[in-house]
Amino acid sequence: MDRACKRRVAALIVIAFLAGAGASPALAQISLPSLPSIGGNTIGAAIKLFGIGYVVKTFGPQINSAINTLMLNSGAANKELTKVVPIVGVAVTIGGSGGGTIGAAQVQGPKADLDQVQAVAQVTGSIQNVVTLKALIPVNSLTPLPGKIHRVYGVGVTALVDFNL
Repeated sequence: MDRACKRRVAALIVIAFLAGAGASPALAQISLPSLPSIGGNTIGAAIKLFGIGYVVKTFGPQINSAINTLMLNSGAANKELTKVVPIVGVAVTIGGSGGGTIGAAQVQGPKADLDQVQAVAQVTGSIQNVVTLKALIPVNSLTPLPGKIHRVYGVGVTALVDFNL
């Protein structure tokens, strides 16, 4: 995907989001797969081809801006710096089967701490497939392993971004 194509897709995301936020701020959504194809590429295709890390790196600032607009229009503006990072899944199972996740999260915190965050680890636990537990932990690695998660303290998760593929 060339630079001009990336910019067009990013602009379409922001415009679609802002149009939805103006109509109903609390219910505004970005529906990424429904964006028109530009040069045969969509964000959904980019996720499948290159992974969530590529999409977040390429479109993260635009997604972050859209989330900040949503929060502002909802009367809950962020008061510290924010950025969007990929969510990486770490499954921990108690009497059930594990699984992976795909998505992104907006994190918020002081610049020094925020600069350390590379991803949000989603640690998922299941108790006999009846109760699901999820912890979202800002981490300083794109590849956290169970038992070796390096949490970045002082940073919190303020929004989730789901990609419907």
